[in-house]
Amino acid sequence: MTSTANDASYLTQEAYDRLSGELKELSGQGRTDIARRIEAAREEGDLKENGGYHAAKEEQGKMEARIRQLEHLLQNAVVGTAPADDGIVEPGMVVTVEMFDEEETFLLGSREIIGDGDDLTVYSEKSPLGAALMGHLPGDTVNYQAPNGNQIEVKIVAAKPYQA
Repeated sequence: MTSTANDASYLTQEAYDRLSGELKELSGQGRTDIARRIEAAREEGDLKENGGYHAAKEEQGKMEARIRQLEHLLQNAVVGTAPADDGIVEPGMVVTVEMFDEEETFLLGSREIIGDGDDLTVYSEKSPLGAALMGHLPGDTVNYQAPNGNQIEVKIVAAKPYQA
């Protein structure tokens, strides 16, 4: 599958490798483990009242959904190093903006770029805010249309490459 600008997501090489490892684990050992748990629960008898069976089937469904999500993300990823520290807003940058007389800092890109320990807010570059900020520099003021139809003015304060 080839990626287009509409479905491609920027990932660092580190994030791509981490997600590839997760996909390999889930689609290999993860599937084997859940199949064993389902079979063991099935052997306990009546499936209508078998909580262990239903819990394992639900977990299997969630795991398969995550596998599909990872496959799509990795197939459509644009993998690269962190963007240049040139202040230009692009995927992989931590952006500080001023909106409604308050500053907000967030990562522009895929939520999958950040690791588990980082609680940084993430906005997609495809979101209305993200799309409006793309290619601009600190000091620029841009407007975007919020989901409620209002035009919102945003001033870019800073943009630095994300460091894991």
